[in-house]
Amino acid sequence: MTAPTRTAATLSVADRCDRCGAQAFIRVVLRAGDLLFCGHHGRENAAALETVALFVEDGTGTINAKPSPSAY
Repeated sequence: MTAPTRTAATLSVADRCDRCGAQAFIRVVLRAGDLLFCGHHGRENAAALETVALFVEDGTGTINAKPSPSAY
């Protein structure tokens, strides 16, 4: 059984990946607590995490949705 996925309305730019410290776009909710991941580490661990997650919030669709101020 895979964990249900929903969009990440609760993640902000202040949320950081538990592996590398980059901006988190994925929240994995487990019985013991939440894990936050950047897109790279979320994809890297997705198969293992889906087997134990209560649900997964995936906000990777918002990556680069708005141009960065540094792009100007």
